[in-house]
Amino acid sequence: DSLVLESVMFAILAERSLGPQLYGVFPEGRLEQYIPSRPLKTCELREPVLSAEIATKMARFHGMEMPFTKEPHWLFGTMDRYLKQIQDLPPVGLPQMNLLEMYSLKDEMGNLRKLLDSTPSPVVFCHNDIQEGNILLLSEPENTDRLMLVDFEYSSYNYRGFDIGNHFCEWVYDYTHEEWPFYKAQPADYPTRGQQLHFIRHYLAEVKKGETISQEEQRKLEEDLLVEANRYALASHFFWGLWSILQASMSTIEFGYLEYAQSRFQFYFQQKAQLSSSHPSS
Repeated sequence: DSLVLESVMFAILAERSLGPQLYGVFPEGRLEQYIPSRPLKTCELREPVLSAEIATKMARFHGMEMPFTKEPHWLFGTMDRYLKQIQDLPPVGLPQMNLLEMYSLKDEMGNLRKLLDSTPSPVVFCHNDIQEGNILLLSEPENTDRLMLVDFEYSSYNYRGFDIGNHFCEWVYDYTHEEWPFYKAQPADYPTRGQQLHFIRHYLAEVKKGETISQEEQRKLEEDLLVEANRYALASHFFWGLWSILQASMSTIEFGYLEYAQSRFQFYFQQKAQLSSSHPSS
């Protein structure tokens, strides 16, 4: 069933030139167009021209109508499931439980839910994982588009703020680091207010294409979206933090999952403290 839905999604995205062409589907997978390209590097996310195109692509993705449930259960539904699975781990997984207890994650998830319940964010079709590895830089662009989004395994209807906030968080993490823990975190690389506004303006330009908006309305849209994205960035830290605790107990991939989870939760509490005192820095 999920394979059928995934194939439908791929076909629709391909038709809109938002993903690779789909040539066929078979029980074990799909046959997709090969695209001469390379994934972006983390440091390229901050390049203004590329950042603008990522924003435009994200806005187009959000404009898609998909034949899936429009109820935004994905975010907290998945986090509830992850939390329960972590709690059900055998006692051998003690480091995982320590993280849960150290950060009081169950209670903290309630706090996050309250904060996001008071944060208006439209439900749109979200990619949910727009990080550099899932953005291809095309070797032979057919038009002015140089980028293509790929890897839609987490895509679903979700709150718009999550996709934007999650992307901002990815400016911080480089997963191509060749030594343990196989990622590098640079919290100082989180986009500044100016870099966020650059992204948000290009995002809104695509969403509001053809509409006439006063300067005052535009400013309000920008300010609201800044708050929305940075609050939902907390949800990104929480989501991938829980995901990483779970992966630590299951995955055979060589990666410092517990270190990564700890990094995400530390950044979560750090950003939460900043948000309660001010807007993002400029």
